[in-house]
Amino acid sequence: MRRMHTETGGTGQALYEKAKGVIPGGTQLLSKRPELFLPGQWPSYYRSCRGVEVVDLDGKRYVDMSINGVGACILGYADRDVDGAVKRAVEGGSMCTLNPPEEVELAELLCELHPWADMVRFARGGGEAAAVAVRIARAATGRDKVAFCGYHGWHDWYIAANLADGGNLDGQLLPGLLPAGVPRGLEGTALPFVYNDPSSLELILEREEGCIAAVVMEPVRHSEPEPGFLSRVRDMAAAAGAVLIFDEVTSAWRMNPGGIHLLLGVNPDMAVFAKGMSNGYPMAAVIGVRDVMEAAQKTFISSTYWTERIGPAAAIATIGKIVREDVPRHLCGIGASVRQGWESLGRKHGLKVVTQGIPPLSVFSLDYGEEAGAMHTLFTQEMLRRGFLSSRAFYATYAHTEAHVQAYLSGVDEVFGLLSTAVESGIVTDLLDGPAAHSGFRRLA
Repeated sequence: MRRMHTETGGTGQALYEKAKGVIPGGTQLLSKRPELFLPGQWPSYYRSCRGVEVVDLDGKRYVDMSINGVGACILGYADRDVDGAVKRAVEGGSMCTLNPPEEVELAELLCELHPWADMVRFARGGGEAAAVAVRIARAATGRDKVAFCGYHGWHDWYIAANLADGGNLDGQLLPGLLPAGVPRGLEGTALPFVYNDPSSLELILEREEGCIAAVVMEPVRHSEPEPGFLSRVRDMAAAAGAVLIFDEVTSAWRMNPGGIHLLLGVNPDMAVFAKGMSNGYPMAAVIGVRDVMEAAQKTFISSTYWTERIGPAAAIATIGKIVREDVPRHLCGIGASVRQGWESLGRKHGLKVVTQGIPPLSVFSLDYGEEAGAMHTLFTQEMLRRGFLSSRAFYATYAHTEAHVQAYLSGVDEVFGLLSTAVESGIVTDLLDGPAAHSGFRRLA
């Protein structure tokens, strides 16, 4: 068993309290907000990280069995091959009046991996890349409205869905997203449909005939598509004259080199990538068929730092290693081991454990209604004491080994046993050292 950390929070929590006074919301990314993990106790900041080990500001070491850079570090932290490519790019100059040749090499690589695609545009983050894709689709079709399914970031085109109904986005991933600051004129331009329910999309396309510029969706999130679902969406989008956009920011590179849609056998008109394609360095891409992508030339899409060298260099090195080392096979194996561990240990301790997601992006939940939030928080609290950054989600990386998994599951065994006893005794909240974690977007006090 790993040595227990008897104190939590420490310097990181003190710095986070200071941050909330100078940074609205405390963090730049909602998914890294400490209140989503362990309010008042989460280490919050890191001094260094390598592989799957994170060192906090107090020098405490943790094994990351949680979201691993929110899915960005698919190879593990500070991968030597990727960092080496970045260092060479920096030494040669990361920015110049001229363009870096790496962007052409990366564009050709992406089209080689996705034979249906002809052209590529780059950005540096998933949300902005999705916004770029929607802009291009609107330019290509001359239409304004978008039908969507899944989570697609913070930009106006997407959050506008909650102008018409404040709960429109609740079932897509993050509940409680407020449309404050989104122009009221966008009301009715973003229309949600339900994953694995083609009739919900069909209703939108019929009601908004001739008005839908794009159908935007994640091909996979927490569950796989039912047989024929993606093909039906493909056919309906084509019949409606809408551009089909697959948001692969989260799903890509983990099950196969490239987009997961290649495994599912359905090609979109455009696809969006970010996160895992560059192992922690900012990089994003929009790929697509020529007829659609060329519309980017009749609308203004341009940004200085989309021309820097580090992102493309990191992406080329990352993708090269993914292909060379068959990284997806490793991720699937590690993810499956963790998932099977959750399920078997849940049965051992009589806990109602529900798992979902593709193997490299597995999620578990404890099916206990209103008490589940406190139980999930207690899980994170107790795993942190055992030296693990843990939450309900596990994002596998190439740096995870079976030894990491077994050490982690040993801790899970202990904590699931504690949870089982706590539920039976009705003392879950009594065992928490602070409040329960937030479950979605919430304004901080």
